[in-house]
Amino acid sequence: MAKKKIQKTNAVRLLEQQKIPFELKEYEVEDGQIDGTSVAKKTGEAFEHVYKTLVAMHERERFVFLIPVDQTLDLKKAAQAVGVKKIEMLPLNELTKETGYVRGGCSAVGMKKLFPTYIEERAKEQETIVVSAGKVGLQMVISPVDLADVTEAKFTALIVEEESNV
Repeated sequence: MAKKKIQKTNAVRLLEQQKIPFELKEYEVEDGQIDGTSVAKKTGEAFEHVYKTLVAMHERERFVFLIPVDQTLDLKKAAQAVGVKKIEMLPLNELTKETGYVRGGCSAVGMKKLFPTYIEERAKEQETIVVSAGKVGLQMVISPVDLADVTEAKFTALIVEEESNV
């Protein structure tokens, strides 16, 4: 049986051009379950290993944040990381216009423009992480250091910490 050819995305092309090692993983999308935790389950990956790409804004500036799919972006930490008082999530209806990608297929690699990018610092502890390859149904396994290099990202604390009752 012939292997189905995977359509190359901007993210895949960019990584290939820069000779950055990565591996692609496809997952089914017919059920409409394309949120991060569903994708992690479909690809057999642990939640802390799969990262979602979030786009936020401050006035006319745009910022990209990558955090584990089961975590919540701490907007105060994110604003502090980028050096502004307050940021908010980019409205979904502006995502494709700003990035060239759609919800569920937004990759930090190969956006229309290279926005300041930040990766949750815990990613550095992992050999590889799984992120969108630029299309719904397609993920890529990549070294967080290589991902940071290609996106010019910084590692920083970005997620809401659980309150402990100790």
